[in-house]
Amino acid sequence: MNQIRIPATYMRGGTSKGVFFKLTDLPEAAQVAGEARDRLLMRVIGSPDPYQKQIDGMGGATSSTSKTVILSRSESPDHDVDYLFGQVSIDKPFVDWSGNCGNLSAAVGPFAISNGLVDPSRIPENGPAEVRIWQANIGKTIVSRVPITNGQVQETGDFELDGVTFPAAEVPVAFKDPADGEGAIFPTGNLVDELEVPGIGRLKATMINAGIPTVFLDAADIGYTGTELQEAINGDVKALGMFETIRAYGAVRMGLIGDVSEAAARQHTPKVAFVAPPGDYLSSSGKQVNAQEIDLLVRALSMGKLHHAMMGTAAVAIASAAAIEGTLVNLAAGGGKRNAVTFGHPSGTLGVGAEASLVDGRWVIDEAVMSRSARVLMEGFVRVPGDSF
Repeated sequence: MNQIRIPATYMRGGTSKGVFFKLTDLPEAAQVAGEARDRLLMRVIGSPDPYQKQIDGMGGATSSTSKTVILSRSESPDHDVDYLFGQVSIDKPFVDWSGNCGNLSAAVGPFAISNGLVDPSRIPENGPAEVRIWQANIGKTIVSRVPITNGQVQETGDFELDGVTFPAAEVPVAFKDPADGEGAIFPTGNLVDELEVPGIGRLKATMINAGIPTVFLDAADIGYTGTELQEAINGDVKALGMFETIRAYGAVRMGLIGDVSEAAARQHTPKVAFVAPPGDYLSSSGKQVNAQEIDLLVRALSMGKLHHAMMGTAAVAIASAAAIEGTLVNLAAGGGKRNAVTFGHPSGTLGVGAEASLVDGRWVIDEAVMSRSARVLMEGFVRVPGDSF
C-alpha cells in the first residue's frame, strides 16, 4: 500500500506543539468522529509506541508534543472557527477527546486566519484581529487576539514565555465561562474536600471544573515543597503511581468516571496539581525564581508525567481557583479576594487572571485570561501508509 499525503501544519502554541489539520483536508473517512479518524491521527503522531519515542511519527514523546488539532469554519454566526483537540496517547492505542489544550488554543487563531477560515472583512490591515473560537471538546467560547501586520499574521516579536526558548509575538487568549462542559465549577459542591485514597490516606483537595477538570492538592500533604523540577518526580516510579491513583479516585469523586478502572482510558482529564506558598528555586533553564516575584508555587502532571511548564487549561484552573476565597490555590497564594496571580512552575513564572462571582449560591467564572505565543514550525503534507486507518 502506497503512502498518502495530507495537508497539515506543524505549530507551536504556548509550551505545546501539535499537528494542525483543516477538517476538509482530511480523508473522507476521517472527516467524522470514529475509529478511522483516531487511527489516522495515531499513525500521524507515531502511536501507540511501546518504546515511547514516537520515532515513526510527528510526536515528540511527551504529553506536550503528542497533540492534534482539527479546525473548520464555524457554522455558528457568533464564532469564526470550530476547534477540536485530540490528545494522542504515546504508548496506548487511543486518542483522548475529553478536554481542551489551552496552549494550542493560542495557535488556533493564527492558523484560522492564515488558512482562510476567518472572514477577511474581520481582519484589519494592522492591529489585533479578534478570532472567536468554538472549543468543540467542551462546548465553550475562546476569544483570541491575533496580531496582524500588513494583512498577515505577525508571529515574531519580543514576548517571552517561560518554557519557550525564543521570544515571539504575544497572543492574548480569553476563555469565556471556562467551566468544563455543563457541570458545576465545583462538582462536589465544596471548595475543599477530604479525598480518601486507598494506600495513601485522606488528602485535602480542591476539585474544580474550569479550563480543564483539575484536582489540586497541598504539596506538604504529599511530601513535596512545590519547587520540584521534572526529574524529581518523573524518575520516581512510586511517586508517579501515587499521582495516578489520586487522579483516578479524584475522577470518580468529580463524576467524570464511574469506577477507578476507567481512568486508564481517560488520561487527559482530570489533571492533578499540587500547590505551595511562594519559595525560591532554580528553574529548569537555570533562571532564578524568587519568592517575592510570585504569589504561589504550582506543579502539575499531564498524561502521567510532571509537566515541564504549565498546561494552558490548567493555568485557567489555577486562575479560577485563585479567584475564589478558601480554595487550596487561593490559600497558597495568601488568601483573600484576588483577580490575578503569578505562579511559579518548573520552567519559570506565568501570570493569569480570572473574574469570579457567586450567582444563586454557585460560583461562576466569567472569563479567564492569559497571554501565550504561537508560531508555524513547518507546513506542507504529512504522509501515512494508506492502510493505516
